Amino acid sequence: MPEELAPPSCFTLPNGLRVVLCRRGTAPLAAVCVHYDVGFRSEPEGRSGFAHLFEHLMFQGSENVGRSEHFTIVQSSGGTANGSTRQDYTEYYQIAPASALERLLFLEADRMRTLRLTQNSLDTQVAVVKEEIKMNVHDRPYGGFPWTNLPSVLYRKFSNSHNGYGDFIDLDRATLEECAAFFDGYYTPSNAVLTVVGDIDPELTLEWVTRHFGDIAARPTAAPQDLSEPWPSEPRRGGYTDPRAPLPATAIGYRLPDPAAERDRYLGHIALAALLSGPSGHLQQRAHARGVDLTTATAQCGFFGPFDARDPDTFVVTARHPSSGHEAITGVIEAALEDLAGPGPTDREVASAVGATVARWHRKHDNVLAFARAVGASSLLHGEPSLPMDLTGALTALDAAYVRNAAAALAGSRPAALLVHPRDAGGTR
Repeated sequence: MPEELAPPSCFTLPNGLRVVLCRRGTAPLAAVCVHYDVGFRSEPEGRSGFAHLFEHLMFQGSENVGRSEHFTIVQSSGGTANGSTRQDYTEYYQIAPASALERLLFLEADRMRTLRLTQNSLDTQVAVVKEEIKMNVHDRPYGGFPWTNLPSVLYRKFSNSHNGYGDFIDLDRATLEECAAFFDGYYTPSNAVLTVVGDIDPELTLEWVTRHFGDIAARPTAAPQDLSEPWPSEPRRGGYTDPRAPLPATAIGYRLPDPAAERDRYLGHIALAALLSGPSGHLQQRAHARGVDLTTATAQCGFFGPFDARDPDTFVVTARHPSSGHEAITGVIEAALEDLAGPGPTDREVASAVGATVARWHRKHDNVLAFARAVGASSLLHGEPSLPMDLTGALTALDAAYVRNAAAALAGSRPAALLVHPRDAGGTR
């Protein structure tokens, strides 16, 4: 991270809101993020997609801000705003010239205090979300692959296994009463982290935060879902036909170590993913040795990246392949893991792969907004606002033994396989 980046300062307001401030003077910008401790895995059975739907509703007006005016006000200030829903959190974020910082804080505080919910807004946003699903999943080759379908193969609890985008029937069932209860239970000050990063005066920023958020009433937060479930005792398999996919695809999912309780083992899996992935990675090397065609082959920790969810989360290997069958692909993955668990890589090879991962991490988080989002998510999920800064040092300290142990753990576990068939290859959803 840049040398001028100061460590985050952390505060908690009397109403329970956690506040993280980080001065970063690389440009006259300020990023404001609010992460709420509610995501796909908070949804009750029969209400799949509700967390993402609610993300949309949060832009439909609050006590002093009209419908969609949040975007208009931020854009007229020279900035951008958006939101995102993940497994364990929903985030709202914006970046603008630092001179607009208090305005951004007012906007977020206003909708945390009181959300304007109407039947018209609900009906409109249900239609918008369904159209988003059609565009991103139904009408796109490999749409939602593998995060919308692989969880249902690997996991058994509804919280962990269902498609976070949601079922159209469930979305249509949403009521205003449920929306109000969802807001009251999850969108509470004590269930949120406010993060401000940029060219800021921390003392003045905290004064503004207290002014706008301090009088939001504290209220009870809904009980979190119990996500725990046993590790798979046998391999699992699922599949579907994608009429728009030009080639077959395979995704293999493995349970990851707990990122909180087993941090060193989790880090070893990040290094393992780096060694497996890419044109010269171990997956392509093993495929070439076996005469198996792979168009792409990647591995990563988590469906949305490392440390982006609590336990349980998934180590995902994906491949697209023009002619080789799914059995050949799973054989390549197994052989690559066995190679890395047995003879294993050299320390030099690990250092090279980790170095490339660290370089990508730095490039991504040189962006003020991307860094603010990472700080906020790390604060909420792991209680570690400094994790985005500390992670690179932890990774560079890894040696080959960490990778061998991670590969051995996956090679000895029971994964889930998701097979995608093009239309002319047979099979049904």
